[in-house]
Amino acid sequence: MKILIINRLEVVSNPFISLFLAAFMSFAVPVTLIGCAIALFNIIGYIPGFWELGNQMTHYIWDFLAVFGSGKPLQGIITLGATASVVGILLDMLNFYRYQSIRDRDIS
Repeated sequence: MKILIINRLEVVSNPFISLFLAAFMSFAVPVTLIGCAIALFNIIGYIPGFWELGNQMTHYIWDFLAVFGSGKPLQGIITLGATASVVGILLDMLNFYRYQSIRDRDIS
């Protein structure tokens, strides 16, 4: 099994692996952070005296996401994740281009 995975990775070049990882991480980080914020404010809502704060903050986050999703918070979080993913891909491509141009420059 290990040999099969190594052979498949050799077919795909490193820039494509880097682009995939950049896209995946750039999508996952905002989605995870927003999900953790919603979970945190839901947990805060169970503390006596903080019910109103927890529910209000959760409601604000859902409203914020609904703006980007045409009234649908789930679509909004996917839109934000996809936008961050595109930005991550563009920054990774810029980094690859800059590295190539610096490496090819004659320093003498």
